Amino acid sequence: MKPYLALCQRIIDEGVWVANERTGKRCLTVINADLEYRVDRNEFPLITTRKSYWKAAIAELLGYIRGYSNAADFRALGTPTWDANANLNEAWLANPARRGDDDMGRVYGVQGRSWQRPDGSHLDQFRKVVDNLSRGLDDRGEIVTFYNPGEFHLGCLRPCMHTHNFSLLGDTLYLTSYQRSCDVPLGLNFNQIQVFTLLALMAQITGHKPGVAYHKIVNAHIYEDQLELMRDVQLKREPFPSPTLEINPDIKSLEDLETWVTMADFKVHGYQHHDAIAYPFSV
Repeated sequence: MKPYLALCQRIIDEGVWVANERTGKRCLTVINADLEYRVDRNEFPLITTRKSYWKAAIAELLGYIRGYSNAADFRALGTPTWDANANLNEAWLANPARRGDDDMGRVYGVQGRSWQRPDGSHLDQFRKVVDNLSRGLDDRGEIVTFYNPGEFHLGCLRPCMHTHNFSLLGDTLYLTSYQRSCDVPLGLNFNQIQVFTLLALMAQITGHKPGVAYHKIVNAHIYEDQLELMRDVQLKREPFPSPTLEINPDIKSLEDLETWVTMADFKVHGYQHHDAIAYPFSV
């Protein structure tokens, strides 16, 4: 919690106002933030100064792993996080590539599971990384990236958390995740949960111990209609100790994650939190 709260305070103290063309709002912005999560100690980075909806974050991650491209599939997993970008984004609604209600296009998990090569064939990035790590191989390129500039026009949103780089030292797996843009009051805890859980899951299904997850953010910002709630409410609250995350030990493969795993296979223990805060969401 302390690094998260320190980043929030840094944005308030040092941030510069930047206009955002997509949302029509201003953002108080800083460049470069580094966070890390002790997956090896199971210090689950849930925000405690407000209620965090961790199930929706893990459900979204599971949808990415499955390569989903439709908001209805994410809702079926237990998260409505793609409803707005799929159905309320005016630019996407007018895009001829959109294939009806709930279609997200070629974003996030689609790129991770079905990156299109120039010859028209597709690369399953997740499968390559899982196969290598399961054999104890780290080729210094165990990378899954969702950032495909050649297909931005085929999706409703460019990826914010765009690249995950896995590293194997002995029998310990590490993760470095890169994020180009971060809505700190609303979106960051989703990203924290997903980075932590992704390392925990990948270590479990490839037969390794989890190490530390490193989270690198380029543009960290607070929208102008979020600032008062962050400054005058959330930052006035005292944090509670970190909870822990329990993952069903029967999850042993990528195929398990693709097929039978549900949110019932994840449990959080010891989560104390303050009341929820209704931060505005910018589409």
